[in-house]
Amino acid sequence: MSRSRIGSLGRRLSYWLALQSLVGLIAVCAAVYGAAQVGFEARQIDDLQQKEAQLRHLLAESDEDISTLKHKLDEFFIGHADMALSLTRSDGSVLYARPAPANSVRSVRFTSPVRTSNQDPLVALLTLDIRDDVALLRRLGFTLAVAALAGTLFVSVGGFLLVRLSLQPLRDLVEQTRRLAADTLHRRLDGSAQPDELEPLITQFNGLLGRLELAYEQLEGFNADVAHELCTPLTTLIGSTELALRKARDASELRDVLGSNLEELQRIAGIVHDMLFLSQADRGVTARRTPTPSLAALARQVSNYHEASLADAGLGLEIAGDADGSFDTPLLQRALSNLISNATRYGQRGSTIRVEISKASSGEVVLKVVNKGATIGSEDLPRLFDRFYRADPSRSDARRNHGLGLSIVAAIARMHGGRPLAASSGGISSIGMTLMDEDGLSGSVKATRTAESSASPA
Repeated sequence: MSRSRIGSLGRRLSYWLALQSLVGLIAVCAAVYGAAQVGFEARQIDDLQQKEAQLRHLLAESDEDISTLKHKLDEFFIGHADMALSLTRSDGSVLYARPAPANSVRSVRFTSPVRTSNQDPLVALLTLDIRDDVALLRRLGFTLAVAALAGTLFVSVGGFLLVRLSLQPLRDLVEQTRRLAADTLHRRLDGSAQPDELEPLITQFNGLLGRLELAYEQLEGFNADVAHELCTPLTTLIGSTELALRKARDASELRDVLGSNLEELQRIAGIVHDMLFLSQADRGVTARRTPTPSLAALARQVSNYHEASLADAGLGLEIAGDADGSFDTPLLQRALSNLISNATRYGQRGSTIRVEISKASSGEVVLKVVNKGATIGSEDLPRLFDRFYRADPSRSDARRNHGLGLSIVAAIARMHGGRPLAASSGGISSIGMTLMDEDGLSGSVKATRTAESSASPA
């Protein structure tokens, strides 16, 4: 499933930092502007209330002499150029008027205690000029807007530089990875100058490099082993064919040459088929499971094919335990055959090979072939299941066994969700595998283990 391209991490961080700064500064400036506006309004209302109280007191102390009242009002407004007052009779005529601006005003209306000759109260309209406050708020708003934009620009530039500086270790890490190649897999990324957040990634990547180095070494060794295994039969084929063509030969001699060549060709075909099988297993091919009522019966069938080789080696064979489940029967026969063949080659003459089968309550089946012989070294145990690996460097049996038998056992174990097993101590070697009964078929380990002699030494 395709994923959309994210783009530059540095640009994304810079953009988001700039946006966050802009939003934050706008919020702060808006809060400052709102607080100033509320403060101005509160002050204006307070001024009006104070002037109203003073005017009420002044009007209450005045008599009905209109000229005296006007004189007192004129004196009251000295020094209060931002205030205006209008006193209106009930018939709408104006008794006193101090002009107010046409706009940007705040006013309060109340009934004056002063009464005219007809005993009607006057209506007072006190007005406050707030144009200066409005202009100040406008300048404050403009200043805050400019400050928000300038602050955003400053934070954005600083944030871009900080992000670029902070991502420098990541660019150094990219440069280190760029220098890696197939012939430099032994190198590891240097995480000494990296931030803590990148340390897990560096650790995992170095671990991956280690696995790649090992896999590459194994691949090179595998290629060399394949060339070695195929070189011998091919050389034999070429040499025998050249000898056959040097002079005229009768049909019987040619038949012998062709028979020998056929053996070498069958050996090459066996190597190729085994390599193809391992390749399929490496690609994740799983076992084709069918109900298998008895693994012990399956082991007995396989042991019948090895009666002759067991007799020649002077070995006996017994089967202990049993289990049922859902497995790929042909693959298990192949794995058991390889395990028994391996135990036959290295078993001590006169001893008995033991096939042990057990099943845990979790559904895992353990299948092992135990033989008595030379102890396998601890350095060889981890590599027993490598392709073309032989603990015996002399390759004395290379013509019959090309070193893929135990690799195939490990592949069959993985195809069944299990793993290979190998242990050796005190002259007793145990090699086998575990299998997972994924179908969940009910099965139990036989409580009574029977020992059957499948082949006795002559």
